[in-house]
Amino acid sequence: MPAPDPVPPPAPADRFNLAAHCLAAQARAHGDKVALLLVGEGDEVERWTYGQMDAAVRRLAAGLLTLGLPPGARVLIRSGNDAGFVIAFLATIAAGLVAQPASSQLTVEEVLSLVEDSGAVAVILGADHLHERPALSHLTVLAPDDVRRLCETPPLAAYAATAPDDPAYLVYTSGTTSRPKGVLHAQRALLGRRPMYADWLGLGAEDVLLHAGAVNWTYTLGVGLLDPWACGATSILYNGPRDPAVWPRLIARWRATLFAAVPSVYRQMLKACDLTTFDLSSLRHGVAAGEALPFRLVEDWHAATGTWIYESLGMSEISTFISCRPGEPIRPGSPGRPQRGRRVAVLPVEAGETPLPVGETGLLAVHRSDPALMLGYWNRPEEEAAVMRGDWFVGGDLAACDADGWLWFHGRNDDVMNALGYRVSPLEVEKALADCPGIAEVAVAETRVREDVSVITAFVVRAPDSDLTDDRVLAHCSGHLAAYKAPRRVLFVDRVERTANGKVARKATARRNAPFPA
Repeated sequence: MPAPDPVPPPAPADRFNLAAHCLAAQARAHGDKVALLLVGEGDEVERWTYGQMDAAVRRLAAGLLTLGLPPGARVLIRSGNDAGFVIAFLATIAAGLVAQPASSQLTVEEVLSLVEDSGAVAVILGADHLHERPALSHLTVLAPDDVRRLCETPPLAAYAATAPDDPAYLVYTSGTTSRPKGVLHAQRALLGRRPMYADWLGLGAEDVLLHAGAVNWTYTLGVGLLDPWACGATSILYNGPRDPAVWPRLIARWRATLFAAVPSVYRQMLKACDLTTFDLSSLRHGVAAGEALPFRLVEDWHAATGTWIYESLGMSEISTFISCRPGEPIRPGSPGRPQRGRRVAVLPVEAGETPLPVGETGLLAVHRSDPALMLGYWNRPEEEAAVMRGDWFVGGDLAACDADGWLWFHGRNDDVMNALGYRVSPLEVEKALADCPGIAEVAVAETRVREDVSVITAFVVRAPDSDLTDDRVLAHCSGHLAAYKAPRRVLFVDRVERTANGKVARKATARRNAPFPA
């Protein structure tokens, strides 16, 4: 075996590189420790030590710099749930470029829209996306063979000498507009995640964390990869067929100590598996984010496994900042308390920077001094101004705090929907449906189909003489939207409710046509 590439020395105190923080110190201290276990179908395992991952990242980073890309250039990463994505993401940041991860579920049409918005100059394509190369030919396209060639470059002697406030990665999220908006995060974003290690994850160097999501999703990228590596722990990702029974089997096989997923995964496991038949003795607890966690599900999980699930609440703009703390009692109905070190407040809905008294409902806000807070929205100064209120970032979540500091969530102040942990704009879905033949009007809203399950629903008014069916509506969506954005339910209605000034009243349309029994 060839000698490992030398690990670069620590950066000066006024420099911070997110990729270096994840890898360089760990490679120096324990380069032979397993950083990543990537498990595939049939329990095929790909192992990466910290030393191997550090060397691969610095080699690809050096190769990217041979392309002559300007500092801060956006590099879109269009790959699967594999080590290639991980290396590409961190190598881009290690080179001083801006990584732009893209979900593998997006259509080519959606990817082109993101490229146009971000001004990305290069794209790293995984093997499953090579057929998209012609559509992206106006960019520098790096296929797997190109990446392998770049990885033959001698490694960078040091990670890019970025400052904490320099941009590191750009993620797109659905907001209140018809097109996703870019959320630009700084190198310091990883430092801003530290309060969650004790106050949500309960994460340390000896942990083995299994995440049920795909790594190109920010929940998995952060909790399943960056957080364990920042602590020197081991991460497990899975890229085989999705079967609820695979998760308890992987926990037992690899002695996972922590498990992270969206609540629906826990629900599927309880429904599909007899968890008592698996050896889950290594598991300390589970964590959940992305959608509301019903306490009944927590109780059912505890009865089956003897462990608890700890919930958190966050946003793409800042990640999680409200959570339940491991080892402390859970308060049913609350996602938790502000993590220690965070400055969180509930502000009046309309205006003002003075926090509301205990018990009053307003908009949940985080102080701009939080290092995890985004640098801003990409080329959206007007939307950025709309969410900043003095020294506070104000999201769209309605909440109240009790006298003990527990947060009580009261829904969204806008129409943004939650689909299996992904934020989805109804405007984006309505825009995709607007040119579907046979649709005269459409409104899209999130509706409950069970007490603890909500789905995206399209309320469709047929055009005169149209025989449009729900199957044709869904087929149209599949060609224009990622699967997680597409409606799961289509209801044909005689009209779409509107406000006094003519705007679509989505919630009123849903209440009229799809009421949930009290």
